[in-house]
Amino acid sequence: MTSRTTSRRWSVLLTCLLSGLLLTGCSGSSSNGEGGQPTGSGDTSPVPSAPPTDLRYVALGDSYVAAPLVPVTDVANGCFRSTANYPALVARKLGATLDDRSCGGAETKDFLTSQFPDVPPQLEALDRRTDVVTFGVGGNDQRVFGRLVGRCPALRDSDPDGNPCEEEMGASGEDALVSAIAETGVEVTRLLRDVRRRAPKAEVLVVGYPQIVSADDACSELPLARGDYAYAERVNFALTEMLRRAARATASTYVDVWSASRGHDICSDDPWVNGSVDNERAAARYHPFANEQAAVAELVVRAIRSPAAS
Repeated sequence: MTSRTTSRRWSVLLTCLLSGLLLTGCSGSSSNGEGGQPTGSGDTSPVPSAPPTDLRYVALGDSYVAAPLVPVTDVANGCFRSTANYPALVARKLGATLDDRSCGGAETKDFLTSQFPDVPPQLEALDRRTDVVTFGVGGNDQRVFGRLVGRCPALRDSDPDGNPCEEEMGASGEDALVSAIAETGVEVTRLLRDVRRRAPKAEVLVVGYPQIVSADDACSELPLARGDYAYAERVNFALTEMLRRAARATASTYVDVWSASRGHDICSDDPWVNGSVDNERAAARYHPFANEQAAVAELVVRAIRSPAAS
């Protein structure tokens, strides 16, 4: 098998497994970074490891934690987990023992049930010996993220200067995506309480989502109708605010990635999140680059070391 064929099959398999983006089937092509697609590689030099400690760290979450295609990616029984994602970087900086259960396409239900064969429920990693937990999930529930970056671009041609996605999502009189996020918040809060029950001594950090879209930026990497950029930003913000509220309700530490990522949306000059085409050397489509993961790792380490952290 040629490397070109292997590369294409990898991309197709990855696209199929990232269930939040499965809107048009698995027949798309991938990009190797040519044609002006930003690489967003950031600083990919090895992170110095701190001296080993007894700290036991469990990472829970979806593909924004797993970071598929950020070099180097482990297939991980279908989870497509990067060995340079923020949990790996945090563990190296702290000298901690890491159990990374993050998985591409994960929903809240996958914290309690098996997502794929040989992928146990994520919460099973926790016990009374766990010292630190990072938690990030919610965007895939009710396909909120998939509809935002899949359905919304598909509606662009129907009204390029309008807001066709916002109109469709609000056709019933209640915004479908915002309502779904509110419902997910109930499940996320319940999961965080379960985390605290299983790991009563652990410091629990809820890691928010980055800003992937800005009302002020438009580009071909995120092809929305002009009025839908503002709508997509509101939905993106509602998603991370849902995590903030769940953290507050469970006395967990909230890690504010949104504020740190302002000015680094997909259409910015320095994006932290990839656009609409898979880049096999940098990031899956609509997923974080290495520079975003490095920035999140710094935020998490800072929160863990802060005396104010709960």
